[in-house]
Amino acid sequence: MHAGVAKLVDALVLGTSGAIRGGSSPLSGTMNITQQKSENIRKTYLLMFFFLVFVIGIAWIFSYIFGNPSILYFAIGFSFIMNFFSYFFSDKVVLKMSGAKEIKREENRELFDTVERLSRQAHLPVPKIYIMNEQSPNAFATGRNAKHSAVAVTSGLLNTLDQRELEGVIAHELSHIDNNDILISTIIVVLVGFISLLSDFFLRATFFRSLGRSDDNQAGSIMTIVGVILAILTPFVAMLIQLAISRKREFLADASASSLTHNPSGLASALEKISQASIPLKKMSRATAHLYISDPYKKKKSVGFLTKAFMTHPPIEDRIRILRGGRV
Repeated sequence: MHAGVAKLVDALVLGTSGAIRGGSSPLSGTMNITQQKSENIRKTYLLMFFFLVFVIGIAWIFSYIFGNPSILYFAIGFSFIMNFFSYFFSDKVVLKMSGAKEIKREENRELFDTVERLSRQAHLPVPKIYIMNEQSPNAFATGRNAKHSAVAVTSGLLNTLDQRELEGVIAHELSHIDNNDILISTIIVVLVGFISLLSDFFLRATFFRSLGRSDDNQAGSIMTIVGVILAILTPFVAMLIQLAISRKREFLADASASSLTHNPSGLASALEKISQASIPLKKMSRATAHLYISDPYKKKKSVGFLTKAFMTHPPIEDRIRILRGGRV
């Protein structure tokens, strides 16, 4: 790997500009990517496990409040069904929601050649290729694994970027596939959505139950209060976890793309053009916003700490600055 690219990769993966400032990393950029991928995947699956435990815990509390163990059984069963559905069918749902249409080689040879060439360089199966009839430049990757993956780009992206910039974007999306982000992001979305719906249901049920109660059972009242607090906080905590995971994945994908193309300036230039576009996506959803290379809900360039906490992506100017060898 070129020394300059290795330093940029170190900075992107480590989340610091130390490598850019001239500091030496004890590991090469490639090794940092490899270690960070393994660590992130391990942490994410641990998070999924504790997420499931959290769901069961909430369901147990509410089953106690209502004196109905079937609530717990239903929550466990339904969560496993949702996981099964998300694993096998989430990519189809996402592509349908975005209005993406699969294309053949003869419809866009340049795009096909770029995806195939970079896939070979990354030692990945060639994903299915989709185009969204959107003038806003953007792209995302989806699927359950490398063998069952897809890359979708907007027509606006193809019209806006030159070849080296397009390579940077495609390399970024292939990196999401290689890093196993596409499956993890989907599962987290489903779990967050399920818990939010479950919490909302229990919050409403607890409220109506409290209106109809006339007894003064102290233990039951305490459990009800705990249940209400959990129901209020759970969607908020779940959303923060989802956003934090998404931001980390974007930095890692930028690093991996820089390593793949050996040209971080191409991705930086693409991100700059994407960020300057004022046309919003016609078909966008909060549930899928984190999948895109750039947040489809445009944010102002200057944002505060609280605003950053609720962003699905790191500030795009930070990503561009690191890719171009600057400081964060």
